[in-house]
Amino acid sequence: MALIVQKYGGSSVGDVERIRNVAKRVARWFHEGNQVVVVVSAMRGVTDSLLSMAKQISDIPDEREMDMLLATGEQTTIALTAMALHSMNIPAISMTGAQAGIITDEVHTKAKIQNITPQLIHQRLGEGKVVIVAGFQGQTLHGQLTTLGRGGSDLTAIALASALRADICQIYTDVDGVYTTDPRICPAAAKLQEISYDEMLELASSGAKVMQSRSVEFAKKFGVLFEVRSSLNDNPGTIVKEETQSMEDVVIRGVSLDKNQAKVTLVGVQDKPGYAARAFRALSDGNINVDMIVQNVSHGSNPPTTDISFTVDKPDIPKALKLLQTIREALGVREILSDEGIGKISIVGVGMKSHSGVASSLFETLATENINIQMISTSEIRISVVVDQKDAEKGVRAIHKVFLE
Repeated sequence: MALIVQKYGGSSVGDVERIRNVAKRVARWFHEGNQVVVVVSAMRGVTDSLLSMAKQISDIPDEREMDMLLATGEQTTIALTAMALHSMNIPAISMTGAQAGIITDEVHTKAKIQNITPQLIHQRLGEGKVVIVAGFQGQTLHGQLTTLGRGGSDLTAIALASALRADICQIYTDVDGVYTTDPRICPAAAKLQEISYDEMLELASSGAKVMQSRSVEFAKKFGVLFEVRSSLNDNPGTIVKEETQSMEDVVIRGVSLDKNQAKVTLVGVQDKPGYAARAFRALSDGNINVDMIVQNVSHGSNPPTTDISFTVDKPDIPKALKLLQTIREALGVREILSDEGIGKISIVGVGMKSHSGVASSLFETLATENINIQMISTSEIRISVVVDQKDAEKGVRAIHKVFLE
């Protein structure tokens, strides 16, 4: 008998019929004698619909109330999934994140898990029940409901698998596993049999929509073995695990595209120590994550000034601009520009650590396609570039052909 944590995303529970299919899959694992904990997301489109309604009422809705609103999506799905299992004579019980013992910090809409006390889950499993947990949510020590940010159901599943010491965590989605790139952009994309935590983390943080980056980081930290597989068939998926020596033989593992970022440029910042720090401190205090940063060297101005460009998630743009306006005068910023028409292309592979010439090949490929690079960022196993969004998919296809076909 194994203890299995399964996570089903919004597309897997997109309507009542798909929820029934999920219940049938869970039932097979249950009838084989396994203990099963199921984490579900909101049904496809529900979260976006709730966000849209909130935006119709307020341009920048109160974040506590947003958590109260968005958490209802997952709570709908857990109840329906439990009902589907009941109709198959399988004992099941639904739990909110709070009931499952998920304790978070106090940051609304982007809370971080601080602790999990899964005694109630163990109790219900001991009673022979399937436990269905609402993903994406938890509560603070003071009883405030919180949500974990986009893709937070992945994090819920991985964290529960760690806390419960599960034998395996299965992340079910609408694709067969992790591909070398998005098959919808590049039909030549191939499924990977395995991938390292570091590679998966870089792909996830660079825009690959299969997994949420924080969940991969958590899995790596606590050594949670997990598999990404399809809820629509029984094909083997992609195993995500510790890096092995054979993985270094593959220079590039995948290409990702993130269209959900926007670029902000501060024009004419005084080129003095501490001025950039004040700008990014304001964003940090507003719980806005900054990704890529480029600062131009100042020339000829008196007093010397510089331009600073950086990227943030598109939904954070209104809040970021509002925060920056409050310190604009103090920093001597001449103008604040924003551009939501960008795409971030990233290539990832642990083999980059021991192979040279990857960056030059990437830049030459984009130049051949007449694609201009606006920003560049690198890590030991990743190179990311920002390009005009209209050129992004063409760039992904060209890069995939050079490195992976």
